[in-house]
Amino acid sequence: MNGKLGLGGTGQRSDGRCAGQERHLVHWFRKGLRLHDNPALREGLRGAKTFRCVFVLDPWFAGSSNVGINKWRFLLQCLEDLDRNLRKLNSRLFVIRGQPADALPKLFKQWGTTILTFEEDPEPYGKVRDHNIATICKELNITVIQRVSHTLYYLQQIIDRNGGRAPLTYHQFLAIIACMNPPPMPEPPVTFQTLNGAVTPICEDHDDTYGVPTLIELGFEMDGLHPPVWQGGESEALARLERHLERKAWVASFGRPKMTPESLLPSQTGLSPYLRFGCLSTRLFYYQLTDLYKKVKRTFPPLSLHGQLLWREFFYCAATKNPNFDKMLGNPICVQIPWDKNAEALAKWASGQTGFPWIDAIMAQLREEGWIHHLARHAVACFLTRGDLWLSWEDGMKVFEELLLDADWSVNAGMWMWLSCSSFFQQFFHCYCPVKFGRKADPNGDYIRKYLPILKNMPIQYIHEPWTAPVSIQRAAKCIVGY
Repeated sequence: MNGKLGLGGTGQRSDGRCAGQERHLVHWFRKGLRLHDNPALREGLRGAKTFRCVFVLDPWFAGSSNVGINKWRFLLQCLEDLDRNLRKLNSRLFVIRGQPADALPKLFKQWGTTILTFEEDPEPYGKVRDHNIATICKELNITVIQRVSHTLYYLQQIIDRNGGRAPLTYHQFLAIIACMNPPPMPEPPVTFQTLNGAVTPICEDHDDTYGVPTLIELGFEMDGLHPPVWQGGESEALARLERHLERKAWVASFGRPKMTPESLLPSQTGLSPYLRFGCLSTRLFYYQLTDLYKKVKRTFPPLSLHGQLLWREFFYCAATKNPNFDKMLGNPICVQIPWDKNAEALAKWASGQTGFPWIDAIMAQLREEGWIHHLARHAVACFLTRGDLWLSWEDGMKVFEELLLDADWSVNAGMWMWLSCSSFFQQFFHCYCPVKFGRKADPNGDYIRKYLPILKNMPIQYIHEPWTAPVSIQRAAKCIVGY
């Protein structure tokens, strides 16, 4: 299948047109919020007379979902940037309010749509949603074309090579892809030449009807919201990629994630949220790394940056045919562990009130900025599950889903199963001490003081264990433990 999936109505040519029929395209953005390396959109534009790019946003979902304000802000910034880039092509983004299965068919009829394109979604929920839309389109005699571009590989090919099952160890996964062709090269960005005369009909009231909403319009309270540390959008993603690859020595020597007081803070070259929302093509990143590796001495998976991308691919592959991948019960690859239930302890962990400054500072940063260092994720995940509180990884996964900008369904659930020793790797005897690990990473307590200002006056020798400070020191620091 070569990574290409397509469904079409009867009597149509392979390019989605009946004889003599004009081609009117709708491209449906979900992830993949970019104009570079967008094979589905490029294919749909071939011979099109009109095209419209849509994003379906459910306002009710915005107010009731387990997604925090930082994540929503990042998404809206991505949509605003996409709209700006489409304006450069004399087009616009159409933000549709409602459920896809309700809203899209009405617009298809209104717009005379003959072809729908979108990026293939490998996750179980997305597959069901897309199958439902494809079924509706078949009834409307609308051709559907979906193309793989959110992952490096067409994941079904990996599963087929493994006897119909997803590989459940990283080394097994690497062995399979080593026998496959390299991932497809990224496709060029959409330009005026790509459009080849295709136009977007735009009404004067476009912003009122199809504009990107604000957080306030979606019902969010703005009080206490910090300025964004991560600016969403394809333009920012590509600028960060360029800065990222300029650090040739760092890229070449990348090994196990190291934690320093500086690395605990977001970097202007960080890319993970942009890969999650598809503002940056994973294939573009992969092949630009490949080009750089030809020029510099490199490390190899799993420690290289290529290896980090392949970990993402591994979790996507493991999840693609497992609708219970984010649950313990009914999940065939997950160890059934009798976790405790303690709502109070869970709430204190999630809000950064456990009393362990290192753990609480990490959770405060997560809530404030939407990102934390990988080893910081390991520390708080270990603390919640097998290390200290013995609470279910599902609870932690849901908090990360709400707050973490780069948490997507497959990778987030996979990481939590792994770190709680519930799947992939069970003999994980190493635990992260919530005091010693923090002291090693943040010896002067600068990180703790930044995110827990209540401890800003605590002396260095006590900041990781303020309960050991004499009461006189606690009073002088204006932070009395227990009060």
